[in-house]
Amino acid sequence: MSDQARLDLQRRQRLGMVEAIWGEHKTAAQIAAILVRLHTHGEPALATRVDGAKAEAVSEQLAANPATAPLLPQLRHHPEARGLSLGDPLAQRPELGGVVVLSGGTSDLPVAAEAQLALQWHGIATELLLDVGVAGLHRLLDQLERLQPARVLIACAGMEGALPTVLAGLVPQPVIGVPVSVGYGVSAGGQAALHGMLASCAPGLTVVNIDNGYGAAMAALRILNGMPSGAPSRAPNSGAAAAP
Repeated sequence: MSDQARLDLQRRQRLGMVEAIWGEHKTAAQIAAILVRLHTHGEPALATRVDGAKAEAVSEQLAANPATAPLLPQLRHHPEARGLSLGDPLAQRPELGGVVVLSGGTSDLPVAAEAQLALQWHGIATELLLDVGVAGLHRLLDQLERLQPARVLIACAGMEGALPTVLAGLVPQPVIGVPVSVGYGVSAGGQAALHGMLASCAPGLTVVNIDNGYGAAMAALRILNGMPSGAPSRAPNSGAAAAP
């Protein structure tokens, strides 16, 4: 197995983030081996895109080996985020501030939860705010005050993907848009949302790939790591937005 995966054990020192495991196209044996190697080297071990059946298979892999069976109590599946972790996350870093992850609808939860889990795994305080899509704009406007303390916002949306554009026109913080593969027909598995976000008229909106909650989380982490600790997320005396 060691020749199948070349781990980047210096990524945290170099980039400020740990290496995550893409679990969807790996076998349970491969995921188990990589989780154990990361954990053995003192790195937080997290795999993304792991469903319940594969998580159970990874657990069985660890249990079958006397050398890894003692690690079983530290293996945890995060079903909403489709994540699998071994050991503990990084220590909390309150000096970096927090992130709010928003979703247009409840169907966007797996992607939003993946972003939340990835940030929490790096010690970042993260809040999840679901079902604030623009089809009922009042649902978002009612939450603007709640968004003010956040230093970065991640907006996950399927269908036409309008949420990040609307949000970026209302608040001063960096906004990262995540197109989600939710929607009928011409939504085309998230393509419509992706194109809508890329064509946004809101200046400075950042967009990641379809369903890439983890990538959005790492973009937010880079922003936080580049900010002076304790720096305000918005200019003094400026409101987040005024409701129409």
